[in-house]
Amino acid sequence: MKIQKSKMPGKNYLVFKKWGRKSYALFSILHKTVKISVLSVSYFLAVPVLSFAMETDTTRQVKMEFDLEEIEVSASRVPAVYSEIARVLTVITAKEIEQGPATSLQDLLEQVSSIDVRQRGAGGIQADISIRGGTFDQTLILLNGINITDPQTGHHNLNIPVSLSQIERIEVLKGPAVRIYGPNAFSGAINIVTKQNTGNELSALLSAGSFGYFNSNLSAGFVTGKMNHLLAGNYKSSKGYINNTDFGVSNLFYSGKLNSKKGKFSLQAGMTDKGFGANSFYTPVYPNQYENTQTLFSSARFESFTKLNLTPVIYFRRHSDKFMLFRENPPEWYQNHNYHRTDIWGANLNSWFLWQAGKTSFGTEFRSEKILSNVLGEEMEPQKVPGENAFFTKTKTRNITSLFAEHIFYLNRWTISAGVMGNHISDNQAGWNFFPGIDGSYQLSPSLKLVASWNTSLRMPTFTDLYYSGPTNLGNPGLNPEKSKSLEGGIKMNSALVTGRFVVFHSKGENIIDWVKSESDELWQSMNHTTVQNSGFETDVKLLPWKILGKNWPGTFQFGYLYNNQRKIDSELISYYVLDNLKHKFVASVNQPVFGNVFADIKFIFQDREGTYTSFANGNYEAETSYKPFWLVDSKLSYQMNKFRLFVSVNNLFNREYFDLGNVVQPGRWVTAGISFQTDAKR
Repeated sequence: MKIQKSKMPGKNYLVFKKWGRKSYALFSILHKTVKISVLSVSYFLAVPVLSFAMETDTTRQVKMEFDLEEIEVSASRVPAVYSEIARVLTVITAKEIEQGPATSLQDLLEQVSSIDVRQRGAGGIQADISIRGGTFDQTLILLNGINITDPQTGHHNLNIPVSLSQIERIEVLKGPAVRIYGPNAFSGAINIVTKQNTGNELSALLSAGSFGYFNSNLSAGFVTGKMNHLLAGNYKSSKGYINNTDFGVSNLFYSGKLNSKKGKFSLQAGMTDKGFGANSFYTPVYPNQYENTQTLFSSARFESFTKLNLTPVIYFRRHSDKFMLFRENPPEWYQNHNYHRTDIWGANLNSWFLWQAGKTSFGTEFRSEKILSNVLGEEMEPQKVPGENAFFTKTKTRNITSLFAEHIFYLNRWTISAGVMGNHISDNQAGWNFFPGIDGSYQLSPSLKLVASWNTSLRMPTFTDLYYSGPTNLGNPGLNPEKSKSLEGGIKMNSALVTGRFVVFHSKGENIIDWVKSESDELWQSMNHTTVQNSGFETDVKLLPWKILGKNWPGTFQFGYLYNNQRKIDSELISYYVLDNLKHKFVASVNQPVFGNVFADIKFIFQDREGTYTSFANGNYEAETSYKPFWLVDSKLSYQMNKFRLFVSVNNLFNREYFDLGNVVQPGRWVTAGISFQTDAKR
């Protein structure tokens, strides 16, 4: 960074001529010379500084200091840094991922107090992710800002072609985010951001553990001309912790980035293949289930460096699913396995510009979702399933068109962001629907900020909601989209010793889709059956005593708590998903240097879930059973030695027996040990 003092009489400011090469540095997103007067206060008022990036000699006094290295996040239609966001956003960093005991993305998300992770198997094989009492179909998943949510079912949302080793950070936006990310960000959104190399580098990881667990990862960064490339491969497997819980997963991922004077071009592509025993995943009546899924994904993105910033994006995702109710020795009445293939392609154009009244963005997106299946959809001419002795006999295609506009306004200590998304679904008769929202913040002091927001949202039914019918289920093609309104407010805190937030929220969802039945029914049927209200609060605090007392003092302490009270108008039906929500969740972690380069990381989770499940024993369903609250403790010990890192982790340290979902048995104590290697990037 070059700093030049002003020579103009009567002016007292510094001219920042050049910022660090890091793409997330605060003003690198503006691509302009920035003039700022009197640098004297905390980064929480970095937001008003953006109004100075005008091509004018007029400057205003800045009352707060900012952190030049603060990361750019995606929780806005325009480029914004973390401190600018008035919403509740949790960021999990690469350092936290490396030092923590998580062995999968699902394990990692367990550490966020507002996220409910209902795992069906170990090692991240399959899990349902929800936020603040929502369902797993109400959370949008993005990979580097690209919507990869599966239209068949939310069970497949985390079938992504990257391992933990490739993740740079995870951004969790809580509450409705439709006007930011588009349809289906009903109760929140999770954006997974991968690492991008800056030169020639190599990293590798090997680990092994309980139940025949094995994990390997290899990635290489290289440069050709002005373009940086990263290629990574991953394979992991296990023999299973009980019968029919074995798995094998293969991932391959590529990303490339080219920086030029005209803008930034980025490309990503990947594939993943999962095969796993699905013991009682969908019904305990048939514990010998098996599933194989394959995912192909690619996207291209360009971001221009012009006064009117343009960002066109195109993407494609194909997901194939083979589900076997009987892995072997099927009965005579069992005719065929279930085969599904979903193809998604989309394109969007986001544009924004900076002017005296703030930042304005507008754009459009088109997304096409198609399914081929022998179970889901409407009748069609049979089409052979590639590589199988089976045929797709059903199909359905729907197109979603969205328009959006957003404006961010800065005035002294105030930041206001307001916008609207218009949405049209081809197979819905409701025409265009509009979903507005507004966020605001006020800086109380250098370390305290008030935030508040009101937002609306929608969620389209999945193809499973619409069409799935089986021995225990009955779909409903007449389902309407879910809609909601949400209000939240709270306070954010940032100081050298403590960072955190306290937020109160309330949401009302209408036409909520769930699989329900009465006590006398044998089949679960999907319905827009009720109105659901969520009211509660959450708090997250991080303590950094070493910043005040020095590196020889204790490391980092974090804790978070969620309280959610969910109410429904219709209480006569038994709910399969919607009303089995977390009422209390407490998380805590300690990251502590032990001696030298040895670090210990310990994480605690407490969950208390409302709702019930029908217990199953000796081949028969029994009584409705309430979920029991439980504690889990995970730990990891690591040693850094130059470019090598040795580690041992233990999940479910005290070998607790617990249930995340129905009758699906969770693994007990799981020990893993391994070694990783990382070279320094060289140009």
